[in-house]
Amino acid sequence: MDLSEAVAQAFAPDGVLSHTQARFQPRAGQTEMALAVARTIEQGGALVVEAGTGIGKTFAYLVPALLSGERALLSTATKALQDQLFGRDLPALVQAMGLPLRTALLKGRGSYLCLHRMEQARQQPQAQDSVVQRALAVVEQWAQGTRSGDLAELPGLDERSPVIPLVTSSRDNCLGASCPRFRPCHVNLARREALAADVVVINHHLFFADVALRETGLAELLPTVRVVVFDEAHQLNETGVLFLGTQLTTGQLLDYVRDLLVTGLERARGFADWQGLAGRAERAARDLRLSAGNAWPGSKLRWAGSAPDGVSVSAWQGALAQMSGALADTLAALEVVAESAPDFVRLHERGTDLQTRVDQFAGPCAQGAVRWLDVGTQLRLVESPLDIAEAMHTRLLAPQEALSRPVAEEAAIVATAEVPPRAWIFTSATLGDDPQLRWFTEPCGLQSAEILRVPSPFDYAVQAALYVPSHLPKPADPSHSVQLARWVGDAAERLGGRTLVLTTTLKALRAIGDVLQVRFQDAHSMGAIEVLVQGQGPKRRLMERFRSGAHGGQPGCILVASATFWEGFDVPGDALQLVVIDKLPFPPPGDPLVEARSRRLESTGRSAFKDYSIPEATVALQQGAGRLIRSESDTGLLVVGDTRLTSMGYGRRLLAALPPMRRLQTAQDFDAALALLTRPSTTVLPCP
Repeated sequence: MDLSEAVAQAFAPDGVLSHTQARFQPRAGQTEMALAVARTIEQGGALVVEAGTGIGKTFAYLVPALLSGERALLSTATKALQDQLFGRDLPALVQAMGLPLRTALLKGRGSYLCLHRMEQARQQPQAQDSVVQRALAVVEQWAQGTRSGDLAELPGLDERSPVIPLVTSSRDNCLGASCPRFRPCHVNLARREALAADVVVINHHLFFADVALRETGLAELLPTVRVVVFDEAHQLNETGVLFLGTQLTTGQLLDYVRDLLVTGLERARGFADWQGLAGRAERAARDLRLSAGNAWPGSKLRWAGSAPDGVSVSAWQGALAQMSGALADTLAALEVVAESAPDFVRLHERGTDLQTRVDQFAGPCAQGAVRWLDVGTQLRLVESPLDIAEAMHTRLLAPQEALSRPVAEEAAIVATAEVPPRAWIFTSATLGDDPQLRWFTEPCGLQSAEILRVPSPFDYAVQAALYVPSHLPKPADPSHSVQLARWVGDAAERLGGRTLVLTTTLKALRAIGDVLQVRFQDAHSMGAIEVLVQGQGPKRRLMERFRSGAHGGQPGCILVASATFWEGFDVPGDALQLVVIDKLPFPPPGDPLVEARSRRLESTGRSAFKDYSIPEATVALQQGAGRLIRSESDTGLLVVGDTRLTSMGYGRRLLAALPPMRRLQTAQDFDAALALLTRPSTTVLPCP
């Protein structure tokens, strides 16, 4: 039996999945996708699948990957999805199908406890704070029993906790093989398990960190893998450009200076003027920050010449030269003491890397890249490629060398047998709005890939409706956010909460959140509605509270959120029945990367608005709208508070890309649809 036949049987009405999944129902789209994945595994090459919400794409790629018997690498967009895939979906299938496969989870080093740094943490100045001391005690207690060292095992640990940098290592401060705790190191244990596993679950950040830096352990793993799957692949390009360019922050420089001073005084006092060296480098870093002037925090300054826009060229170049000279002096001092401790060897490597980057930013921008300056409490100097197409062609999709195999297995292979090319699977619910999915395939260099689009099985015309309030001011009107918030307050009050507001900017997030919290502050004391605002608590806690809905005496919720809540946030059941998107999510026009991509399109005679801005807005809008209906029994309303969706010509293209919900034309239509939803919240249904 070939792979395609085995996959078809698994998804048949009486197949293995029907006996192991309580709610399993054969879905034509899921089977179609699974068979396409199976063909690609058998033949090699690249497959791009846009799988609509509810298809069950996770099982559609897992089943053929597992049945193939090939070594597989599965990459997700976030660590949360990574944990879900490894902890729930993958083991359920492996057990159900009775396959003797070893699986492993691999994250970046910042996700794992560093035993060496934990032992030193209480000597750090930050550890004198009582809050940090309590959190550190929890970590120390947990460290005695954990095997994986994965901090995700500590559910009470806030992802923003100041204790995390104290007990994890980074590429900058990891001592590698010279570390006194190298043998029991959790990062190395995870890498060893990954190298021995048949199926390894990683994330996109880790993948591209290895492509760019070759320091995550994947360099040894990838040559042995025949199947690579990228789930939530719509994030691939933006994740990739973060790592394939060059970045330097004044925070990195100051961290290096602090580590230099502490290590120098502790291990080699008297061998160099550590305080003088640190002082000079620190002044250079601060002068670099000051040279940016009074630029507004959060702004991105274009940088086409010798200095960012609005920054004195002489002051900027002088500060970079001063920084390079200070780093050169620290390197000279470190060379004298390098043999005395591994800490000095690592500091020398860090200093060399920093000086290289400082010198790079003192020179011209690389051809085909764009450079800018992020301004905040620290500066972030960025030089980035416009997309990942070249890296995909030259480093990943190029014909690979023969796959590495264990010696015993190699001996069993007939000399004339050919190893099929590696299979690359890219899938997401949203990859573009045209048949060739050019929004995704062009920047990822996948124009020659096979394309498959599988529509969602949900009955959107029955389950959901779309409404655009015509009375709202235009998005550019300063009162837009306030008026939208008042309208949302009226609707959510009738619904008893159950409302998610997605904003396109942090400014709108704050404005809408403030209005709603003021409105419901008295009502909350009576148990009516609780308003949750992103940034006012850990993301995980906000999600859990919202999903719980109005249960156990808790009030219903309104969640006002931006950024990461637009995708990967699932609330099946009727804890969420109203999704409000404040404005059409066009890319920010002042962003240097957006401008550079637009200029490139215009230079080839294409329209930047039609071929870049609208597709970007389309995919983001699809992601936001996708939060509403997550199962066959969900019902709800989608509201877009931007009249351009119905008044502008390009609105038709955006509307066509949305799920086929029924349209509500008037306020009376919306009120009637809302009235059908205003019933007590029921139990939250499990995600299919």
